[in-house]
Amino acid sequence: MTSNDNERSTTDDRCRIITTVADIRTITDSARAGGESVGFVPTMGYLHDGHASLIRAAREANDLVVASIFVNPLQFAPDEDLDAYPKDLDRDRYIATEAGVDVLFVPPVEEMYPHGAVLTSVSVAELSAKWDGETRPTHFTGVATVVSKLFNIIGSCSAYFGEKDFQQLAIIRRAVADLSMPVNVVGCPIVREPDGLAMSSRNIYLSPEDRVAAVVLSRALAAGADAVQAGTSDPTEVEAAMTEVFSAEPRARLDYAAVVDPESLDRPERLGTTTQLLVAAYLGSTRLIDNRTVKVF
Repeated sequence: MTSNDNERSTTDDRCRIITTVADIRTITDSARAGGESVGFVPTMGYLHDGHASLIRAAREANDLVVASIFVNPLQFAPDEDLDAYPKDLDRDRYIATEAGVDVLFVPPVEEMYPHGAVLTSVSVAELSAKWDGETRPTHFTGVATVVSKLFNIIGSCSAYFGEKDFQQLAIIRRAVADLSMPVNVVGCPIVREPDGLAMSSRNIYLSPEDRVAAVVLSRALAAGADAVQAGTSDPTEVEAAMTEVFSAEPRARLDYAAVVDPESLDRPERLGTTTQLLVAAYLGSTRLIDNRTVKVF
């Protein structure tokens, strides 16, 4: 065993792994009974610096920090390879511990869905039907269902999500509001690679050539932001500026480049004081998303 392995083993001892609903409820209920606040970071694992930033935000504001790792089958369509989703629990535990997690909740599928088929689902109408929802029509129902279930398991807490998945964040916020869940949803800034690519567990699927080309997403968003700051109030012009950047990158296949209202996710007739730019594109077989908030004063 190397010195790094020794360091990792010692550090990981600070983070408990819990696999059952009953045990994690006991931990979070006990914390709240003792007057402690609970910060919660739900993930699908294969953690990176973006996840770590969410954990650090939770650590700064809460007494007990819980992160979950659960690759949720409900949000994968039949043609999406659930089994191929990357997994590395030892690595995840190390990253989570270094960022400040106290407890990792890592339930098996049979613990989360003990009856097999799931007959109850949570669907956020309208917000789920557009943009990513058009490409992945069952995805957001799966997300809203598992997140609602996790919130019911963890209980009253502050929950931390990255703003990279902007549509997902809007859907979760609306579900929490509509269903009066005792959860404070906290959106955290996108963490990017030095060249501007938004960090994502899916980046591992990119070939070296596609990885280089993937910066087209952030460059397109920058072009859209420049158009807004230059004074245009026409969403069509902003979308055209983003699309033009994609047209110059032959390795990228554009799904959409959109200007939306940050709450309704609808395309406005004219730009408001706050505008959300959304892009999605395929690099090879890997689909990536990104977004940027632009404020006009």
